[in-house]
Amino acid sequence: MTAAPARDGATATAPAPDPADAPVPAHRLLPLAAQHVLAMIAAPVSTVFLVAGTLRLSPGAAASLLSAVLLLCGAGALLQSLGVWRIGGRLPFVMLPGGAATALFLQIAQDHGAATATGSVLLAAALLVAVLPLYGRIVRLFPPLVMGVTVLLIGVAMIRVAARLVTGPDGTGEPRAVLLAALTVAATVTAYVLLRGVWRQTAVLIGMAAGTLVAVVTGLGAFTPAAGDGFALPALLPYGTPRFDLVAALPLLIFSLTTLAEITGQTVLNSETVGRTPDPGRDVPRVARADALVSLAGGLFGTSLMVTSAENIGIGRLTGVRSRFVTAGAGVLLIVLGVATPVSRALAGIPEAVVGGSALVVYAVIAVMGVEMLRRADLSGSGNGSLTAALALTVGLLPLLVPDLYAGFPGWARTVLGSGVVAGTLTAVLLTALLGRARGPAPDPGEAP
Repeated sequence: MTAAPARDGATATAPAPDPADAPVPAHRLLPLAAQHVLAMIAAPVSTVFLVAGTLRLSPGAAASLLSAVLLLCGAGALLQSLGVWRIGGRLPFVMLPGGAATALFLQIAQDHGAATATGSVLLAAALLVAVLPLYGRIVRLFPPLVMGVTVLLIGVAMIRVAARLVTGPDGTGEPRAVLLAALTVAATVTAYVLLRGVWRQTAVLIGMAAGTLVAVVTGLGAFTPAAGDGFALPALLPYGTPRFDLVAALPLLIFSLTTLAEITGQTVLNSETVGRTPDPGRDVPRVARADALVSLAGGLFGTSLMVTSAENIGIGRLTGVRSRFVTAGAGVLLIVLGVATPVSRALAGIPEAVVGGSALVVYAVIAVMGVEMLRRADLSGSGNGSLTAALALTVGLLPLLVPDLYAGFPGWARTVLGSGVVAGTLTAVLLTALLGRARGPAPDPGEAP
């Protein structure tokens, strides 16, 4: 660090360079970028095949959807890492299809059709951009108690959806499908327990590979890749022209608002990790704009909301490499994978029961994340937090436990009350406001949730 004399005779020092802006030599960039890809690749693969299995897409359509998701993940990583104007946080971030958002997308698709689900994604992304001027007020509506209720309900709802991949739409599973799913879960757990570092983060992907191998060797399932080779771009509007229904879109609209709290926490954490002074007022809107822009593109290609992920932050801590150019390199690798048709078409052949087994692990983890968020809330007997959480969870779980509870209600009421996530989240927000400061002071927008 160089020193320069100040005008008053004191010694002034030049500011330290931002570690996030540090260049990385080319010979190190590729392996470091590949580490980030390995750490996050399981999420888009498992999410896509959960969507493909639930919506009964053909292998070709599933391959096209995976290509789209990988391309969007890569574009999102580039946008967040490099930034364009006031879009992108210019931090070492990667982007993934949101697991919770996927659950809501599938719920809307099953109730109202895939075209309506696509329209809901576009509406939710547009809403996220529209509310950014009110960021400071919106984020206070979703303290850890509300976020915990929302994420827990999403996880429980998604476990039910994932289970249908194993049992089939009628809920009656063949023994071989249940066995194959159980072996996939066992392989995933074994990989997670035995492996370390970045390889441990690929446990879901390893479990899917092991489950597919078992299916082929034992005859419990079939590996049938989609036809085609070479390079290709994914299909535009795979479900047809989007349909816009505000009531049907409510689950994703509410979720898009809750993501502001999550984006705040991840942005603050990533800034601290790379040695940058957190500035949520400046950086959170930039990160959110990038999420919304990529989600708008995702809606056109049949995906749910895309979200910036904190999964890669741990790798930055382990390696000590804080440069945003590494995650930009990971974005380039993801784009290459997205247009490499043989990769996506081969992955499209994974047996449905294997995808279901992997999805059960992924979405059980989401449910546990909700429990962890609730632990950070004030649920002691001295406040109203425990009552708020109990009533919100009751309202949210009722549609899952008694699916026909609101069958006699008007259509709009069935849509709102019949969605456990919407009903539970709204109940938590309203009770938190009505019962006062049961959770303590409102969270500062700069504080990590």
